Amino acid sequence: MKVGIIRCMQTEDFCPGTTDFKMIRERKGVFEGITEDIDIVGFCNCGGCPAKKSVLRARELVRRGADTIVFASCIQKGTPLGYPCPFAKKMKTLIERDLPEGIRFLDYTHEAPPEM
Repeated sequence: MKVGIIRCMQTEDFCPGTTDFKMIRERKGVFEGITEDIDIVGFCNCGGCPAKKSVLRARELVRRGADTIVFASCIQKGTPLGYPCPFAKKMKTLIERDLPEGIRFLDYTHEAPPEM
């Protein structure tokens, strides 16, 4: 599996993606049960609200070898700010519609901590 991770631009000052990478390394969260090797092709932000650049970023990750696009948990789960992206559903629809056949899409990397 070759993953390209898209994160929320608003969380970059708070989160360097440590838990996202840990989940891949430890095969937890959305990566639990995946037995094949996981390579990270890229880790980029959505381009900022309202995420219009996310389609271009997903397209570039695929061009560079990603066979799976993953939303970092900050987009769908709201980590670490406690505020999920209000554009997440639309962003996912647009990206999925644009992805070539056979490219997988994963909604998040890990669950939100209980205090959220």
